[in-house]
Amino acid sequence: MFEGSGRGYRGLIHVRLQTGPAGIEDIVIVSHSESAFPGAAALEELLEAVLEHGSTDVDTVSGATFSSRGFLEAVENALRKAR
Repeated sequence: MFEGSGRGYRGLIHVRLQTGPAGIEDIVIVSHSESAFPGAAALEELLEAVLEHGSTDVDTVSGATFSSRGFLEAVENALRKAR
């Protein structure tokens, strides 16, 4: 498992991900300081989108752009460690 962090709207977002032969297999949001809505809701939506697409090449969530970018940055940082 690899960990990464990114700056969200209210602070750092920390994730842990697992990779395998097919790419990203699992992502866990370890911690964040985002509000329940729209921030935390956006993180869950993005988590599902990244797992479904197998990459961070997904759209940010409208109304939670900074939270979205922070989450995607965290996943990218974890992926860099996995390589």
